[in-house]
Order: sequence, then structure tokens, then C-alpha cells
Amino acid sequence: MLSDVVVVKIGSAVLAPGGVMDASRLDSLAHQIAAVRREGCQVVVVSSGAVAAGLADLGLDRMPDSIVKKQAAAAGQTRLMTAWATAMDARGMHPAQVLLTADDLDHRSRFLSARHTLTALLEAGLVPVVNENDSISHDDIRFGDNDRLSALVASLLDAERLILLTVVEGLLDSAGELVDEVTDIDHGLSLVHADRSSTGVGGMASKLEAADIAARAGVDVHIASGLRQCVLLDIIMGKRVGTCFRSREASGARKRWIGHARPARGLIVVDAGAHRAIVEQGASLLPAGVVRIEGEFGVGAAVDVQLDGGSTFARGLASFSSVDAVKIIGLKTDQIQDRLGDVDVDVLVHRDDLHLH
Repeated sequence: MLSDVVVVKIGSAVLAPGGVMDASRLDSLAHQIAAVRREGCQVVVVSSGAVAAGLADLGLDRMPDSIVKKQAAAAGQTRLMTAWATAMDARGMHPAQVLLTADDLDHRSRFLSARHTLTALLEAGLVPVVNENDSISHDDIRFGDNDRLSALVASLLDAERLILLTVVEGLLDSAGELVDEVTDIDHGLSLVHADRSSTGVGGMASKLEAADIAARAGVDVHIASGLRQCVLLDIIMGKRVGTCFRSREASGARKRWIGHARPARGLIVVDAGAHRAIVEQGASLLPAGVVRIEGEFGVGAAVDVQLDGGSTFARGLASFSSVDAVKIIGLKTDQIQDRLGDVDVDVLVHRDDLHLH
């Protein structure tokens, strides 16, 4: 059984200001990670910085525009891990590299494999250092940024806490004052301005969205400055640091995987009656309440569920392909067999395969 797991995501601007790896910054963070481990926590690091670390080897001094050159620069993962190993080894810790693509978490078996691998590394006393496998990832299988990746890692490990380290103190309000706690993600997003760094991928908006994913999974989240001395230990010890998001009631790991790890392949638009039945009664999605189907998808694909004229409120796994789903729109369950012939199911998305946003 794992003790409290803390996932620490560290941005490129923290580790490699101006695109140059800062060994003293890594050394300071390794010192803090060791202190957190002495408090009885197990730590997983989601580390940006691979692309920044690889820029010099390509003769570049800034982020390239070309996707191919960005992927080539991501081969700086070797330099990044060497830097982490140097900093951690000096404190009796041993890092273990874990590279993931979004495609790895799109399939339930690979999702579980990632969970088992990370758990085994933690049980062996290692410090997993996770990053997206940018050298082979393309747009269709990308997380998009390490903020979302860190939220998914925290979710799949049932972590106690996710700490997102950046170069600012946290989320600032319209007067430039620190927001201690965010309870409404939409209000938080309304305060965000463009703040992406020259070497980073995400910004404050991506951190808020990641925090929302993790909080929904039952994880406490903090956004704080990675430049602050002892920031990790201060957070672990309960000091008011940065911007926090309190965990909410978590759904099961499988539903969290459906809701956040899998990209939607289609859209099912439903009427008000179906919306009420799903949200208020925990019902399955029946063909009778469907208004229309958008996109092409197969059986088992993730699909978003949207109220007609409203917003998307759930994601689930389709029991029928889009071709067959279109044929049974509006039908009662006892009419499905007449339209499609022998079928094993009579719901479009079973309630056990639905994750409410």
C-alpha cells in the first residue's frame, strides 16, 4: 500500500529560464523533494524542460516553429534526466524515467499498465520522472502540455496532492493580488491573461484546467512559484502558499479514465428529459432521448454527451457505432432489435461507462 503520493509538475520556465538548463534550480528542487520524502510522502515528478535542454544541441537559442525540429529538440530528454540524476543522486535518491504519450492512456489496459509501473517504481523507493514522449508524439496523440499530463498521473495514482510549479506566485486577480483559493473554475479562467513563456507549452489557463481535472479526481492542487525557497515543504506542512484547489468527491478510477484520459471521438446530443435522467437519477443514455449524433466512431469509443442547446455534461463509452446509433435515434428500447436485428445491448451508453463533468 502506497503512502501519501505527491505529484510535482515543474515547468520549463522554472528549470530552464531563457532556454538554458539551470543546474542550481534542479539542485534546490531535489533538496526539497528529499525533504518531502522524509516527511513520509512518495514523490512523482512531472518534468518539463526536455525541449529546452535540447535546443543548444541543435544550434538554436529559442523554440523552433517546425514540429519536426521541436520533436528533435525533445531528444534533450537525455540531458534533462542526466541533470535530475546528478541532483538526486547527491541526496541518496534515484530517478526513474517514464515517458508517456496520450495514446498510452487512451486504452484502458495501457492506463492500468502505466499505473502499475509507477506504483512499482514508488514501492521500490525510486522517484519517477515523467514526461511526454515528445520525440514521437504528434498532434493526434499529444496531451498538449505537461500540466494535463500531471493531472492525469495524479488521478491514476489516487495522489494526495498535485503541486504545479511555475514562475509566478499563483493565480492573480484583476488587481494583481494573489488568489488564495479557487472554488469556481470559470471565474478562475476569467482572470487569466496570456502568460505563456518562450520555452513552455502551457500557461495559467492550462494549469487551471489541469487543477480542475485533478480536483474532480479527489486530489488537492496547488499552483505556486518554483522559485520560492522550500515551496514544496511549505505546502506539505499546510502553509498558505500559492493558489489552492480543494479536492472534490472523486469518481472511480475507471470513470476518471473515461472522463479525462480518453479523447472524444464523437458527440451525442440529448433532450432535457435524458439530461435529467442521467444527471439526477444516474440513468444510462437511451436512444429515446437522443436528438442527434455527430462524428464517426466505433463501439467502445469515447463520446461526449451534450444537452441540446446547452453544454457538454458527460463523456462515456459508446455501445453502438455511429452508423448504428444514427439508425436508432428516438427509438424505445424494445424497438432497437426491430431496426438493427439481434443486439446484446439496448442503451447507447451504459451508466457504468458515463463520467459526469
